Amino acid sequence: MTKLLLRALAGETLDVPPIWMMRQAGRYLPEYRATRAQAGDFLSLCFNPELATEVTLQPIRRYGFDAAILFADILLLPQALGADLWFVTGEGPRLSTVTTQDDFDKLKQAGEIHDHLAPIYETVRRLSRELPAETALIGFAGAPWTVATYMIAGKGTKDQGPAHALKAENRPLFEALIDRLTEATIDYLSKQVEAGAEVVKLFDSWAGSLKGEDFNRYALAPTQRIISELKTRHPGLPIIAFPREAGAGYIGFGKATGADCVAIDNSVSPRWAAENVQKDGCVQGNLAPGHMVTGGQALVDATREVVAAFKNGPHIFNLGHGITPDADPENVQLMIDTVRGG
Repeated sequence: MTKLLLRALAGETLDVPPIWMMRQAGRYLPEYRATRAQAGDFLSLCFNPELATEVTLQPIRRYGFDAAILFADILLLPQALGADLWFVTGEGPRLSTVTTQDDFDKLKQAGEIHDHLAPIYETVRRLSRELPAETALIGFAGAPWTVATYMIAGKGTKDQGPAHALKAENRPLFEALIDRLTEATIDYLSKQVEAGAEVVKLFDSWAGSLKGEDFNRYALAPTQRIISELKTRHPGLPIIAFPREAGAGYIGFGKATGADCVAIDNSVSPRWAAENVQKDGCVQGNLAPGHMVTGGQALVDATREVVAAFKNGPHIFNLGHGITPDADPENVQLMIDTVRGG
C-alpha cells in the first residue's frame, strides 16, 4: 500500500491526513539532547551519518509520524560552496559574508559541492534502509532567497535588511548569488533523491519579506526553476514548497511553480487557505507551534479546526513553522491522537 504522505501529495483526499512536524527531530526531545551531547556540537551531528540517522529516527520511534525529514541544516549548502559556517551558542549560525564581487568569485561552482556534502547523502541512504516501510523520507534544502539572506548578512536577521540593501545597490551581484544558489540547490536535492529521498521540500523561510515583483522574481521564479529541473531529472518526484508568510502570495503558488503541495504558516487561517490554496491541490499545515508548548483543550480545538478546514481536499497535517525547544513532548502525542482519533 502506498505511503499516506505520497497519496496526499498525489492529490488524494484521505479520511485521516498524514502527519509530520517541521523540526520533529530536535531539542524538545530528551533523546535528541542526549545524542547531540554525544556528537559534541550541531555541525558535528549534521555530518555524522550514524548520529544524524539516529536523531531522524527518534521521533518516528516515539510518535509514528507518517514521514521523516532528513536531519541537516539549510546552511550546509553555503558551507559547501565555500562559506565559513559556525554556530554561536544561544545566538545561532554565523557565516562569512558575500557582499562584494570578490566574495562571490571565491565561491565554488554548483557541481563542486558534493564531496563536502557526502555525509549528508550517506545519512539519506541509511534512512532509506532503516525507516519503517510505511514512513516516507523527505529531503530538503533552503530556497535561494532565504539562504542568500544568511550569506549576505552573515547571520539571521529580523528584516533581511542586508539582503534587501544588496538587491537595491548591486542587483547584478545579488542575482548572480541567487543563480548560483539555484543551481547548487538543484544538484543538492537531486543527490538526495538519488540517495533515497522520496519527497523533497524547499524552505523559503523569509519569502514573506519579498514584496510585489521581487516576490515573483526571487521567491517564485527560483522555486519554479528548481522544481522544473528536478522533475526533469526525477519524473514523478513529489515536491513541497514553503514560501513562509507569503500571505496572498500563497494563492496560485503551486500552479505557478509546479509544486505538488504548498506548505502554509499559521499567519493565515486554515479556512482561508482551504478556500484559496487547497483548490489547486495539496496543502500542508498549519497548526500554530505555540500549542505544542501550552497544550490542553486549546490544542485539541485548534487541531480539530485545521483537520476540519482541509477535510475536503488533499492535506498533510503539520505545524505552521518548526516546533520550538520549549515544547512538551506530551503535547505532540495529544496532537497526533486528536488528528487520528477525531
